Amino acid sequence: MSGRGVLARTWRDPRARLGLALVAAFVLGALVAPLLPGQAAGDLAGVVARRFAGPLSRTSDGAWHLLGTDRFGRDVLARLLAGSRVSLAVGALAALVSTAVGIGAGAVAGYAGGTVDRLIVGVTDAALAIPRVPFLLLLVALVEPGATFTVLALGVTGWMTVARLVRGEVRALETRPFVEAARALGIRPIRVLLRHVLPNALAPALVATALGVGSAIMLEAGLSFLGLGVQPPTPSWGNMIASGRDALLIAPWVSLAPAAAVALVVLGFSWLGDALESALAGGRG
Repeated sequence: MSGRGVLARTWRDPRARLGLALVAAFVLGALVAPLLPGQAAGDLAGVVARRFAGPLSRTSDGAWHLLGTDRFGRDVLARLLAGSRVSLAVGALAALVSTAVGIGAGAVAGYAGGTVDRLIVGVTDAALAIPRVPFLLLLVALVEPGATFTVLALGVTGWMTVARLVRGEVRALETRPFVEAARALGIRPIRVLLRHVLPNALAPALVATALGVGSAIMLEAGLSFLGLGVQPPTPSWGNMIASGRDALLIAPWVSLAPAAAVALVVLGFSWLGDALESALAGGRG
């Protein structure tokens, strides 16, 4: 099935349209975030006057706050959208790192076979046997936390599923007539892999990438919540949730707003991945 056909079939799925709408809304919010006021705390008098204002309220300086303010008088919506820049970027980059490593490992293992295949499969199985969350906590605890290391930590601990999927596809494709014809023409093995096998083996990797972005965003939020990810004052959804946890009884909106954002974005990417998987399965059928 052609790429255009897969896209058309995916777009006809309501889950794809809903998922794309959710993701696009937060991406648009991330783009306009620098234009919004109210992210700075200001002077002490301003903080006291604006702190913990409720949703849909207007503070003494005349500013209207759709989602209220936090303990420092900062607009929650403005910080939520600013945090989306970090959380979306970390999630997308981590998923791309995982996908790139997984595609490379899976393609080499599936096409080379023999000792190389057994070695890569053994490393993959060993990595899958390690619980990801405790291993992430150990990694980030050993290094100074920050966005860059969070991306790398999430990326290098999430490639195994992609590798197994791509390896299976490559092994299934290497006996197809068009691959055998390319070999019979004397085309070099690396060119056969890159030009004829790998492009036809990427479908499951695309689905895993879409699902992986949501998973990476959720993991980044968890690390930042624990103080092991993106560090304040840089806003991310995880450290925003953490900043409002001791004020849940008097100002629940400070934590609930970023928590809802994480849930909606993860749901959006899950719907996109499910729709793409259904489209690919239908195309094969």
